[in-house]
Amino acid sequence: MILLAIVLGTLASGIGSVWLAALLSFGVLARYTQHMLSLAAGALMATAFLHLLPEAFESKVEPHDLFLTLLVGLVFFFLLDKAELWHHGHEHHHAAHDHEHDHSHSAHDHPASERGGGTWAVLAGDSVHCFGDGVLIASAFMADLRLGAIASLAVLAHEVPHHMGDLMVLRAGTSNKRAALVKVSLAGAVTALGGVIGFWLVAQLHDYLPYFLVVASSSFVYVALADLIPQLQKQLSARQTAAQIIWLFVGMGLVTMVSGLAHAH
Repeated sequence: MILLAIVLGTLASGIGSVWLAALLSFGVLARYTQHMLSLAAGALMATAFLHLLPEAFESKVEPHDLFLTLLVGLVFFFLLDKAELWHHGHEHHHAAHDHEHDHSHSAHDHPASERGGGTWAVLAGDSVHCFGDGVLIASAFMADLRLGAIASLAVLAHEVPHHMGDLMVLRAGTSNKRAALVKVSLAGAVTALGGVIGFWLVAQLHDYLPYFLVVASSSFVYVALADLIPQLQKQLSARQTAAQIIWLFVGMGLVTMVSGLAHAH
């Protein structure tokens, strides 16, 4: 009974939050792509600095170990991004031999967003984050069914603005809404995996939760600063610049507000 509740709760929060985010990003807010990139950057940074990292540092783990994990995570996602860009450029190089007009489409001619920069970093970080959420939900259900239901709703709510950011990163990289939705949904489904494993190994996994949180943080910080912010750093009118800044703070504000409500409950 408890295991079934954990599976249902983690699937509802993990995948439900992605679909709700997609409904907002691709439906209501679909016309505001540039604004959504600003919102994505704000949401990712706020998730890392105001939600995940504080929670990790509240644990009994030595701060030095957590900072080391953060540093290693940033370097890892940098290398992952490099490997992704190299692979993408390699594919373009081979395509040039098949299409003589492809000489104008080498990897160096594409901006980071078109080469898919940050895609694997954000998906890897998302998966780690969702796994940690699953363990937390499992812990709540094992304490009390009602507490588990509240935890599932809280995770669903605070993941929506974050997943809006994820979808915009992937949308900018692939220009394919369906592919972006499927990839982020698969990452969200890892919440259920974390819940099931957490059901059996909750005591042991709890000791590693701070590290999961820091690794997830490192991916979000890397994607925001290395992929999204550079796309926003272009010469714009005063009005467009103001809009960028406003949407950046909207992203931060949404995550802060929803996380605050989740913790209050």
